[in-house]
Amino acid sequence: MIMEAKLLEKFLKRENKIAIIGVSGNPRKWGYKIYKSLKSAGFNVYPINPKYTKINGDICYPNLRSVLKSGKMDVVITVVPPSVTEHIVEQCRELGIGRIWMQPGSESERAISLCKENGIDVIYNVCFVVDGLKKFDEE
Repeated sequence: MIMEAKLLEKFLKRENKIAIIGVSGNPRKWGYKIYKSLKSAGFNVYPINPKYTKINGDICYPNLRSVLKSGKMDVVITVVPPSVTEHIVEQCRELGIGRIWMQPGSESERAISLCKENGIDVIYNVCFVVDGLKKFDEE
């Protein structure tokens, strides 16, 4: 997917509250690397994974609905299997979350279509850190 600069800017605003679905406690996994990179870059990130209660000392939420106690999320990043991403898109629609970034491997044609049908901005087939954050920082 070719990223439009204006769309990319919406996703990469530092004041965004970003929920990362599929955060891992394993430093070798992308769910961990993305969380750590965004947190280090100063983003407001909220880890979500029902397998953990904490990641690096931070509260880890079991699901998207539970993180809403911290306020409405501006962006959701998925680092999960495509079937889970499809459910996340439906939850985002219900919760009024308008931006989803599907990490490579977490997207599906159905999930992408659901976003487009429901007016949700979507970026897919590119990495938030490698393709988004670094490219944005270079410009």
